[in-house]
Amino acid sequence: MGLHHHGGHAHDHAHDHDHLTAPVDSSHVFDTSIPDSELSPGEVSRRGLLRGVGLLGAGAVAAGALAAPDAADAHDGGPFGRSWHQGRRSGYQWLAGDHHIHTQYSSDGMYRVIDHVRHANAYGLDWMVITDHGSLAHAKLGVDLVNPQIVAARSDVPDTLVFQGLEWNIPAAEHGTVFVHPSRNEVAVLKEFENTFDGAVTNTTASTPANEALAIAGVNFLAGAVTSRRIPDALFLANHPARKGLDSPHEIRGWRDAQPRIAIGFEGAPGHQAAGIPAPFGPGSGRGFYDGSPSAQSFAPYPLESYRTWGGFDWMTATVGGLWDSLLAEGKPWWITANSDSHTVYNDTSDRGPGSDFNTNGRYNDPVYGGGKTATTSGDFWPGFYSRTHVGATGFSYAAVMDGLRAGRVWVDHGGLVDGLDVKVRAGSHWVTLGDTLVARRGSRIQLSVTVDLASQPNWAQFIPKLARVDLIRGAVTGAVADRDVFTTARTRVEKSFEVTATSGQVTFTYDLGTLDQGFYVRLRGTDGNRTAPGHLGAVIDPVGPAMDVVGDADPWKDLWFYTNPIWVVASR
Repeated sequence: MGLHHHGGHAHDHAHDHDHLTAPVDSSHVFDTSIPDSELSPGEVSRRGLLRGVGLLGAGAVAAGALAAPDAADAHDGGPFGRSWHQGRRSGYQWLAGDHHIHTQYSSDGMYRVIDHVRHANAYGLDWMVITDHGSLAHAKLGVDLVNPQIVAARSDVPDTLVFQGLEWNIPAAEHGTVFVHPSRNEVAVLKEFENTFDGAVTNTTASTPANEALAIAGVNFLAGAVTSRRIPDALFLANHPARKGLDSPHEIRGWRDAQPRIAIGFEGAPGHQAAGIPAPFGPGSGRGFYDGSPSAQSFAPYPLESYRTWGGFDWMTATVGGLWDSLLAEGKPWWITANSDSHTVYNDTSDRGPGSDFNTNGRYNDPVYGGGKTATTSGDFWPGFYSRTHVGATGFSYAAVMDGLRAGRVWVDHGGLVDGLDVKVRAGSHWVTLGDTLVARRGSRIQLSVTVDLASQPNWAQFIPKLARVDLIRGAVTGAVADRDVFTTARTRVEKSFEVTATSGQVTFTYDLGTLDQGFYVRLRGTDGNRTAPGHLGAVIDPVGPAMDVVGDADPWKDLWFYTNPIWVVASR
């Protein structure tokens, strides 16, 4: 089995043809402002063909009409995204975002939409998703009432894309982000989804087979809404998947396998990253509020260590050879993200609006100045302040961000550990980047190249992070598993670590992945090196991985990591 991307969608199938080129994107090819040197070999070839038949240069007009229709849809002019100036990498613009944010329309939120959007914009985010909690009040009132604020924010802050979504109480499981492409039906579809499939609204939170089936039906509903063209697009990502042990491996596989174009991944790192700051200066809880223990609803085989973050990342992602790798080893595209889960912000001086009646009105009144007190027990940061999800997009548009997420062109970081990443796996002159699959002839020489833009300016804690090491993690593609509750894979480990001694500028690594024999995947992570320990599955697999975070003593700024999504390499027949 191989896995393959065509124009932003992914599917599994047996490869019966040679496919030695990077994905071809029409907007790149027609956009003559992009030099040939910035294009993939496939794109250069296609541009040459178009030049040869006179379709480029007739050119500028055709390019203007075809190059970036999504951007034209999103803007009348002005800047295109906060990250746009950083230039293209591997043919894409890498747009920073956050898919998990709560407002005054959440039962545990406080801020107005515009408060979050302005902060996100100031902290450098290009896109964001409003995800108020699913609840009776939200389903009845909030999902409608928040929409005008979102629409207004889209107009008021045009260089940050603002999606509407909700935080789904997944039947029989934890929470998840569900969001849709803006359209005239965005509210109607979200409202129908919430009233029919939200576990809190339908009283289906218990871990039963019937409720698990309802979750699958919810994912299918979203796919149907796209197929029937009620909405242009929809995505679902599981949030804080290991926090309570509710998301069993077979449920995760079930969501993904039911609708791989809709259910695309989970949070590699949860929000609430300030929660571990020691008291009395902070909440003194678990980083990410990962401070719990198993319940009767939890998946019993998960170990106690899974209820903690490791270097701020969820155990499913942080464990080399763990659950995430077991999915990747199957050849399943399943992606990770990082976000704020922002409800109430650490050290903020606001209060909820006085006289609020959330259950009656579906919202809290607008926040007010709190009189000088600071929220030291709040565990959240503003969107973009600490956690970022960087998406490789073909343009600045809602569709391009969703396509990039679906394609897995994603890397995530905490605390501005690095400014940028460019990762390629190549066979000869043909290459692919994050989330994609390089199909090469058996016996081909495979190489990895990584370019890191080191942090060049102080982060929001007012220091310049220093990258100390980059780890290459490699796993064998072993195919579908018989036991859908398996959460380890035996043939994944850290293959190589690159020490970083430079403190500024750019560093580049190249690594020979050997002669292609059997399919494999690679993924990267990097660290400031402040807290490391042998990985959960042992030092042979992961000698210097992230250390398990200590409840009550986990300053997030003193333990920074980045992670990338994988790249697969498979042999053609």
